[in-house]
Amino acid sequence: MNNRKISTNPENGNEYLLPTHLDDKKNIDDFLSKNENKKVIVVQGLGFVGSVMSLVCANRAQDYVVIGVDIADEKNYWKIATLNEGNFPLKAEDENIYDIFEEVSQNQSFYATYDSYAFNFADVILVDINLDVKKNYSNTNLLDDFSVSLSGFEDAIKSIGANCKEDALIIVETTVPPGTTNNLVYPLLKKSLEKRGLNSDSIKVGHSYERVMPGPDYVDSIINFFRVYSGVNEESELATASFLETIINTKEFPLTKLENTASTEIAKVLENSYRAMNIAFMVEWSRFAEESGVNLYKVVEAIRKRPTHSNIMLPGLGVGGYCLTKDPLLASWAKQNFFKSSDGLVFSEDSVRINDQMPKFAFDFFRNSYKESLDKKEVLFLGVSYRGDVGDTRSTPVSPLYDLFYESGAKISLHDPFVSFWEEKNLKVKANLEDFKNRELDIVLISSGHSFYQSEKFNDFLFEREGLFIFDTIGCLDQDIINTLSQKHSIKVLGRGDL
Repeated sequence: MNNRKISTNPENGNEYLLPTHLDDKKNIDDFLSKNENKKVIVVQGLGFVGSVMSLVCANRAQDYVVIGVDIADEKNYWKIATLNEGNFPLKAEDENIYDIFEEVSQNQSFYATYDSYAFNFADVILVDINLDVKKNYSNTNLLDDFSVSLSGFEDAIKSIGANCKEDALIIVETTVPPGTTNNLVYPLLKKSLEKRGLNSDSIKVGHSYERVMPGPDYVDSIINFFRVYSGVNEESELATASFLETIINTKEFPLTKLENTASTEIAKVLENSYRAMNIAFMVEWSRFAEESGVNLYKVVEAIRKRPTHSNIMLPGLGVGGYCLTKDPLLASWAKQNFFKSSDGLVFSEDSVRINDQMPKFAFDFFRNSYKESLDKKEVLFLGVSYRGDVGDTRSTPVSPLYDLFYESGAKISLHDPFVSFWEEKNLKVKANLEDFKNRELDIVLISSGHSFYQSEKFNDFLFEREGLFIFDTIGCLDQDIINTLSQKHSIKVLGRGDL
């Protein structure tokens, strides 16, 4: 009887048998034998960051070949198999990715594997693995406390130390609690090398956090964007800068060196915490706008004319994505655990609490406007990704809003031009609005700020219907469209108390 587990590609249902043992040595040896005299980069982690970083490295510098390493489990193995079949496993809005992937495939300069044997040959190792925060909620659905487990991250670093060369350069790109590189990564690597009888003083360790932005500028966010870097010592610092200069367009986007790895680690979580707090600030004011009958969109646009206030946020459904939903908590955890502070970063933690509540506020606002029962009402969610023109559903605020409608008995359909499968919900998503042309709908809810939802084609779709309740949580509909649609439909826009 065959008990081997299967890894399924959620996009198309293709199945791949997991390997019975982690032994890809021959394939790695064959790949490297075709690329002799080239430096080897190994990227640990083939998610949204690591997969594209691998392609950029394999394509950007002619002297490199790249091996991507991920875990051979049911959730991830299909990515490895798909990459080696010549298909990029993540849906991307940036066509440059597919052009680069095709070129890299033709040049045979990239190989994906599940075997840590690859670290033996690495001159440079980029750490791009996930580091999650577990949120614990009270009975009132408020963030009560949280925890950070570094065990999985430690295991990943140990797998590098158990195989890497003694003089390899390891660059941590993962967003980590400040203090992680110096207090955890560097000691673990040194200990592993010493256990193997190697010179632990030769290892070089740097930190340079990624700023990858899935969307139309996916590749540019790696190549044509500013980078901050540091190292555990001067040799590591110089090696990190030297490597980054071969990948990033440093002539137009110069590197910024900070004094130590704690500084660069703080830089990442600080910039994300600032943005999360800016959004949380606007959540509070959008509620005030609803109560006072004020159009907050007009207010914000008026304020933005002042250069010092040009980055004030607009109302929306809240925070989503992999960074802003957790990075303020990583910083607070590090303050208390690595630096032994008696208290955390209170404002940063509160920003997460406030943002997590925004979908509930949006639902309550909707229920105050729509008095009918939701039981068996046909509801079309327009957008499931966490931000506009991006096919990324990680920690999307649409998820808790979906749950609230579902628990109220609504019959929900999903549309998103960038997502065909909502992995976290195990749900299929329609990418073609024509699929809903003849569907009887009661409620249309704009839940992601895709530019398509501001197009003439989309407006025609709405105007061709009769008697809809349209709920715009993003502010996609402008005043002219609202005036036109109001002739046939009821419309509410979150943050527009005058509507």
